[in-house]
Amino acid sequence: MSYELTIEPLGQTIEIEEGQTILDAALRAGIYLPHACCHGLCATCKVQVTDGEVEHGEASSFALMDFERDEGKCLACCARAESDLVIEAEIDEDPDAENLPVRDFDGTVSRIESLTPTIKGVWIKLDQPEGMRFQAGQYVNLALPGGIGSRAFSIASAPSVAGEIELNVRIVPGGEGTTYVHEKLRAGDRIRVAGPYGRFFVKKSANVPVVFMAGGSGLSSPRSMILDLLEGGFDQPITLVYGQRNRDELYYHDAFLALAEQHPNFRYVPALSHEPEGSGWQGFRGFVHEAAKAAFDNDFRGNKAYLCGPPLMIEACISTLMQGRLFERDIYTEKFISAADAQQVRSPLFKAI
Repeated sequence: MSYELTIEPLGQTIEIEEGQTILDAALRAGIYLPHACCHGLCATCKVQVTDGEVEHGEASSFALMDFERDEGKCLACCARAESDLVIEAEIDEDPDAENLPVRDFDGTVSRIESLTPTIKGVWIKLDQPEGMRFQAGQYVNLALPGGIGSRAFSIASAPSVAGEIELNVRIVPGGEGTTYVHEKLRAGDRIRVAGPYGRFFVKKSANVPVVFMAGGSGLSSPRSMILDLLEGGFDQPITLVYGQRNRDELYYHDAFLALAEQHPNFRYVPALSHEPEGSGWQGFRGFVHEAAKAAFDNDFRGNKAYLCGPPLMIEACISTLMQGRLFERDIYTEKFISAADAQQVRSPLFKAI
């Protein structure tokens, strides 16, 4: 059984299956609704139901108050239709967004490599001849067996290689999903991914210099975006500031050095925060935000910045960028919230506390 879902102010009507969430139906139709945690806890996906009935699902009573339910609001990530629906949502129109529909893809793990002691590279060959169309910077949900469920991972490969996608997976202590990938997943295994997801991509139409600041496996999205920019002939300056703790964890280092040799507009600034003294490392010693500050002489004006990494790194980078006279409107972060992280998301009512 299915219902009709009309999304205003677009005036677009799509089909929503019984048991399917509003958010999933919209994304699979190529309509982006703002969202973040996807667990009913952050309230980013709150919409107004103007006609019809919904079942609220797992919506937190903090993210969706009782009086808001009475007013007809719901969380699109967990609300399911019980009749034909009309909703009103804040739709962001972006000239650089491709608004690609989410699809399910079956594939085979073609290879797995240890990129660092804590990060595995996983390549998945998709069954569909055309592969997956995605924007550089987007991510997929990887379906894992044994009741683990789906886990989100950014695509590290370029969109031009659509038939085989690369994921970089850092093992998280106690993390069921990443432990499975590191210890049990094998080349030849059949696997399913859903995507593309996410609203993180380069604002190419601005045609200004770009700086990427990344830490850990947060390199995945910037790598895809940089490869895409260079393949497409983007001629503005591109800078990657990438941080790890030590040289053993600094992956794709030689590849980025080679890209910098091949492309005069690409600059690569690696930084190690805990590299042992006397190791022979000739690059920057310190954190990502410190390396960026030194590389740009504390002046980031005229750039657009894209940040991917641990929350503390992102906070430090935002502070450094703004001190270096880059406005908040020119700073973009990958809003990647796991199920565990979502438990710590606070209601918007408490932002000022």
